[in-house]
Formats: sequence, C-alpha cells, structure tokens
Amino acid sequence: MRPALLIPIKTLGNAKQRLGDAFDQQHRTLLAQAMLHDVLTAVTGLRELVDVYLVTGDETARSLASEFHFGVIPDDRNESESAAIEMATAWCEARGYDTTIVIPADVPLVTSDELRRALDAAPDVGMVIVPAYDRRGSNCILRRPASIIPLRFGNDSFLPHCAAMRQTGKPLIILELPGISLDIDHPHELEMLRRLRGDTCSQRLLRAWDLETRSAAALEAAG
Repeated sequence: MRPALLIPIKTLGNAKQRLGDAFDQQHRTLLAQAMLHDVLTAVTGLRELVDVYLVTGDETARSLASEFHFGVIPDDRNESESAAIEMATAWCEARGYDTTIVIPADVPLVTSDELRRALDAAPDVGMVIVPAYDRRGSNCILRRPASIIPLRFGNDSFLPHCAAMRQTGKPLIILELPGISLDIDHPHELEMLRRLRGDTCSQRLLRAWDLETRSAAALEAAG
C-alpha cells in the first residue's frame, strides 16, 4: 500500500497568531492560505507515489483539498497539530497504511524533489526526519510503521523526536532539505521567505505587500 501523506491544518481564519507584530489577521489568513496552496502544489508532484490527506476541519482547506483532488481526514476538534496527527495516524492504520509522512502547511518552499528524497531515504523500518533550519522544529517526518513513535510537535520537537526514535533501536535518517526547512512562524522568517530565490504564491504575496508598504511610505514622505 502506498504511504499516506498527512498535512494538518488548523482554522485558517485565526492562523499564524505569532505573526501578529507583522500583520493583522486578514493578512495572516491570506498568507496561510497562500502557503497551503504552495505546499499542495508541491505535493501534487507525488500524486503517483502517495495518498494525500488534509487533516482539518477548516472549510477553506476542505475546498482546496477538493480543488487538488486530495482526501480529507476530518478534524472537528481542532485542538493541536499533535492531536490531529495522533488521530489521523490511527485513522490511517485502521485502513491498512503502514507508512505515513507528515508535513506542515507552512513550508512554502517545499518541492516535489525534496519530498521524493525523503521517500527514497526511508528504511524498511524506521524514520526519516527533516529538521527546521534552526534544528528546533520537525518539518517532515516519515514513519514506518506509522506509529513507531508518537509525534509531539512544537518549537523544540526535533531533538525529542530523534531521542524517541533512537530508543526504538531502529534506523533514524536525518535529512537537511532547504525548502522544507523553512517554516513561517515568526516575523523574521517573513523576510527570509521574501528574499530567498523562488516565485511561490507566498513569496509573490509578501513582495506585493512590501511594495505597497514602501510605496505608501514614499507618498507619505513626499506629502
């Protein structure tokens, strides 16, 4: 059976609260939607290799899943990323999936090639993990079998995930993949995304907002 690729998504209408110093909620929601679109576009390149499910109760995310012809695992509780993946893992195992891949919805520079590298690196039994650029978060995790260790996401999940996996005695593969490594949670990461090479929906949105801000400042200074 093909792996199940899981993308947990909380309510987009109040997404990215930690970016509150940079944008109001309307802008944060638009950015979250653009990042999700970028992730789904990249995942489309693996359509022949994996079954894709959005783990969500958000209606906009459900609509995007339908647009991309991906499945949805309903998450009506909307508690946390960890709880959503725990539920979705049990859902997958009940349907015969032996392997799951988890990626967040806020890694807008992810590419199909990077995801293929994670798939290709997978041991027969064990785990592949891609850390965030600061090696604190866990931005992609492939588990085989699907519940070989529980996943607990957060700002400092990478080292605990590695420690839990090493305790099993099974192979742990750590991959450094630049696109997957950048997740957008803090204001300084917006500038990183804006300046890095690429032309994703998220980058175009940020660059347009930056241009609008600079234009408004110039007009104010001229006035």
